[in-house]
Amino acid sequence: MTAHLDGEIRDGRHHMQVRVYYEDTDFSGIVYHANYLRFMERGRTNHLRLMGAEQQALFEQPATEDSGFAFVVRSMRLDFMRPARMDDVLDVVTWPVAVKGASIMLAQEVRRGEEVLVKAEVRVAFISGGRAQPIPKSIRALMKADLIS
Repeated sequence: MTAHLDGEIRDGRHHMQVRVYYEDTDFSGIVYHANYLRFMERGRTNHLRLMGAEQQALFEQPATEDSGFAFVVRSMRLDFMRPARMDDVLDVVTWPVAVKGASIMLAQEVRRGEEVLVKAEVRVAFISGGRAQPIPKSIRALMKADLIS
């Protein structure tokens, strides 16, 4: 059942469904813009989880080459194209675009069916002790495998 909650990876892209609830909307009945950030964060987290790199496990384990670290958002560019409304079922799509030294560039879209509502470019940094660190080979290999798919 967890795999369904976490979404699925199809054609090199992570897909996760989110239903819009009343609490996600503003006074006008559309999704409040900041809530898209929450939806996309869940998408990125579940993408990593399905790839075998759970953030909580990375952070808690003793410092070895591929543990004791965390991913943090370094920068984000958003384009809000269309609104979502209460009860819409949205598809949060996430995929890696580039894997570099200490960061990964991800693309994300929030869709309602085939219609793209929000586009994002997200750069996440790999950190330990508050400093950027090179991404471990194991995670780099997972992300590059995703790029090839």
